[in-house]
Amino acid sequence: MDAQDLTQQFFARFLERKYLERADSERGRFRSFLLTSLKHFLVNEWEKTRAQKRGGGTAMASWDGFDPEERYRLEPGDTLAPDRIYEKRWAATLLDGLLARLGDEYQAAGRLFEFDQLKSFVWGDGEADSYAEVAARLGIEGNALKVAVHRLRKRFREQLRTEVSRTVSSLTEVDEELRYLLTVMSG
Repeated sequence: MDAQDLTQQFFARFLERKYLERADSERGRFRSFLLTSLKHFLVNEWEKTRAQKRGGGTAMASWDGFDPEERYRLEPGDTLAPDRIYEKRWAATLLDGLLARLGDEYQAAGRLFEFDQLKSFVWGDGEADSYAEVAARLGIEGNALKVAVHRLRKRFREQLRTEVSRTVSSLTEVDEELRYLLTVMSG
């Protein structure tokens, strides 16, 4: 069974058995509830398929047939647990979406080149050009660049807070969710 079939089957069962009614904000985030439900579903499906194959005359694949380099190539590339990968992807998707919306705002104002130069200072990859290099490309003074970066960061924080507020059940949870987001992205 492929990932699309499993995903469709999970959501069909989730809705059919009314698992959504079991979600309780007192017990944690909905995202965590959904992820835990998915884990349980996948374990159950794995056990079903394993039970069907047990003793069925299936030939075992031997690792000895591969040279060490080939074995290494076949190993999973990420050492993070699947739930951590999910959380990191969720956070990265959220941040990428915010940057894209900010880019749209700058483009609508005819300032896309400026945004492209400044965005690495908001949520950079650590390899951003220096302030002096960016200021030179934009044709502005260093202090003007600092003000522009400050304004972009402020706008980013505002949008991030707004976006996160849409994912929690009450506004009192926003700060906790923002801290969690930073933890996910830093670890």
